Amino acid sequence: MGSKQTVLGRVTQLAKANINALLDQAEDPQKMLDQLIRDYADNIAEAEEAVAATIGDLRLMEQDHQEDVAAAKEWGDKALAASRKADELRAGGQTAEADRFDNLAKVALGRQLQSEKEAKTAEPTIAAQTEVVAKLKSGLDRMKARLGELGARRDELVARAKSARAQSRMTDAVRSVDVLDPTSELSRFEDKVRREEARVLGEQELAASSLDAQFEQLDALGDSAEIEARLTALKA
Repeated sequence: MGSKQTVLGRVTQLAKANINALLDQAEDPQKMLDQLIRDYADNIAEAEEAVAATIGDLRLMEQDHQEDVAAAKEWGDKALAASRKADELRAGGQTAEADRFDNLAKVALGRQLQSEKEAKTAEPTIAAQTEVVAKLKSGLDRMKARLGELGARRDELVARAKSARAQSRMTDAVRSVDVLDPTSELSRFEDKVRREEARVLGEQELAASSLDAQFEQLDALGDSAEIEARLTALKA
């Protein structure tokens, strides 16, 4: 997800860039504008790939989740069938055979519990990934709108920048912000965005691992008790 987050950071940074201010300071506005349009087009292409890959990952997770939910229902049905069969046999005096079917019901309940846990564990990840997809899509939409705006206003912006240069604003142009310069404000802003995104990802990972540890502690104590409770519920 790191590379997708980086793309999102770059999309956000480019979408927020003050194009007019950059052009006013540029030594060659035409060249800068052409470069900006190329940057936007390249970043849109990269972002589209990231969105497609992220959506693909999300759909796979959703499919796995649906399979776990379906499996939990199936094992529940099997447990109920085995339990009913056991009750029939016990009523007919076939105790040993009845015990065998009750044991089968317990096994099925154990599988049901496992499937439910797997489904539940995946849910926070699916929610987080859905949010990332939404952010990438909206960033992409903003970028496409901005690229259209750049294309439409190209001549006007170049004319404005040339006019600004003609009005003796060359002093600022000497200290022009170059989007390709690693010391520029845009690069620093992107780094800040990336650090913030990395921190959020770290928090998500930490929360997820803490959740896993809690589930592991519960497993040993809870499973057998849960299975017994479910069997009792089936009997009822």
